[in-house]
Parts: sequence; C-alpha cells; structure tokens
Amino acid sequence: MTVVTSLIIFVVGTIVGFFANHFLSSSSQEKRRLSEQVSKGEATLSQYKLDVADHLKSSANLLDQMNDTCQTAMKQMEESTQLLQRVTINDVDGMPFFSQETQDQLTQTVGLRHPKRAAKHEESSTEPPLDYSSEASGLFIDQKKQGTSKAS
Repeated sequence: MTVVTSLIIFVVGTIVGFFANHFLSSSSQEKRRLSEQVSKGEATLSQYKLDVADHLKSSANLLDQMNDTCQTAMKQMEESTQLLQRVTINDVDGMPFFSQETQDQLTQTVGLRHPKRAAKHEESSTEPPLDYSSEASGLFIDQKKQGTSKAS
C-alpha cells in the first residue's frame, strides 16, 4: 500500500506542480501581461480610428459650409459689380454719399453740437495788435553796434 500511496502522491504532486508552474511562472505572467497590453492597444487603435473618422466627417461638413459661403459671397460680389457697372457718370452726381437716414442723423448731430449763432459783424482792422511795436527793433539787422563792452 505504500507503493500505491506514493504513486498517488507523486501523480497529485506532478499535477499540482504543473499547474503551479503554469500559473505562477514569470513567463506565463509575462504572456498574460503582454496579451492584456495587446488587447488594450487594439481597443485604443479602434477608438482612434473612430475619432479620426468623426474628425474627417466634421471637417468635410465644415468645408462644405465654407464652399457654400464662398459661393454666396461670389454671387454677391458679382451682383455688386454689375450694379456698379450700370451706374453712369450722370447718376453718380445725383447719388448721395450717405443714405438719407445717415444724412438726417448727421444734420441732427451737427444742429445739437453747433447751434446757429448770430453772425458777428467783424470789422477789419488795419492796425496791429497793441503788443506789437510800431518801430523796428533792429534785432535781425546784420550790423554790429558799438556797445558798452570793455576790452580787458
């Protein structure tokens, strides 16, 4: 019976040793860690692909909007050019620089800031102001005056 017991203990020990080696060895843990990193990397890559696809879709929508806006602007520029080409030189004289509404506002603003004053009748005077001398001072004449300078 000791032989049978020893064989059973040997078989059980071998099985336990195999599973312990399989689950506890560094190479199997390394394999599990690497497989988890690979699965995380694949999940990140698939999410990145979805993000890029969404970004490209939104960029395409923005470019479509920009194209529509540019087309509208081009039509408006063409219409404005045609309107300006229709105006003749005679029409320019009759066309005001500002719109009527703007002209009315400017008139009101000028009227409020500068009320009409009674025009003063200014007399033209031929006399110089009182602070001017009637005689020439000789300051700018290029003549040397004999002065009181003493030679030492």
